[in-house]
Amino acid sequence: MDAYDKGSNARPVPGEPAAAVPDSLPPEGHETADDRETSDSPEQKPSGEAPARIPQQYGDQQRDDLQYDRQDDQQYVDAALAGPPVPPPTGIAALSLPYQIAAALALAVVAVAACVHVGMVFLHVAPSNTVTKQHGQAIDEWIYPEFEQNWKLFAPNPLQQNIAVQVRADVRAADGEIRTTRWYDLSALDGAAIDGNLLPSHTQQNELRRAWDFFVATHDNANRPNGLRGSLSEKYLRRIVVLRLDREQAGGRGAVVQQVQVRSRTTNVPPPKWSQEQVSDKPIVRVLPWWPVSEADRAAGTRPAESTGTEAAAR
Repeated sequence: MDAYDKGSNARPVPGEPAAAVPDSLPPEGHETADDRETSDSPEQKPSGEAPARIPQQYGDQQRDDLQYDRQDDQQYVDAALAGPPVPPPTGIAALSLPYQIAAALALAVVAVAACVHVGMVFLHVAPSNTVTKQHGQAIDEWIYPEFEQNWKLFAPNPLQQNIAVQVRADVRAADGEIRTTRWYDLSALDGAAIDGNLLPSHTQQNELRRAWDFFVATHDNANRPNGLRGSLSEKYLRRIVVLRLDREQAGGRGAVVQQVQVRSRTTNVPPPKWSQEQVSDKPIVRVLPWWPVSEADRAAGTRPAESTGTEAAAR
């Protein structure tokens, strides 16, 4: 038996190469009969030696990673089923319940008011019908004067004139003398009150203009009234001018207005430079007859006869 025999206890001779591993060894992963006998007979192992154990740290880490992967997959599935995150409520939904109720009631009131207003305007501009005949006064009270509909803006030839309403009066002074005042340009006074005023009153803007339009629409060119509305327009215009004269303190201290005379001065608005339209620049004056002032006219807002005042400043 030489040194290359399996199971030999021969030692290599000094100076000779070491014994090579025989080619007859089984490949890795295959066990021989001796290995099976050794593994099947634990009692043959020397006493005091524990059986060999393969380290499991790599296997444990793989199981932990697999567990973590399963948890991540479950979370991803849950997130996919739940959908995108719900945004926080905004607007009325963000308010508490009492405030939501109050906001809903306010919106309901505004919606009802808007519907009523639209309906009133529609009935006002619509042709005469059963509803307007039965409830015409209520419709007019809702519309006038703030929501009046004026279609002159859409007319083919809108108003292109400046109309100034002027008035003078015969007053009885404190000494009993009757004298005539100068002409007061009431339209110019309203214009001065509106100029530079961010919130001009409706009276300053429309009272005198509407009164004059009412008078012209109910009178002919000879200043004769057309029916009862003509007489009403005269009374309305007369009381307005008497009130304005009293405000301007016409006639001085203790003076009382006896009669008034109204006139209008109409001038055309000059056309723009690029226009070829030719208009006259001469004013048209319309003078009304003298109207006596009654106690009812003074009671409508003027000062009583015994009141005092100061002389009006000339303008």
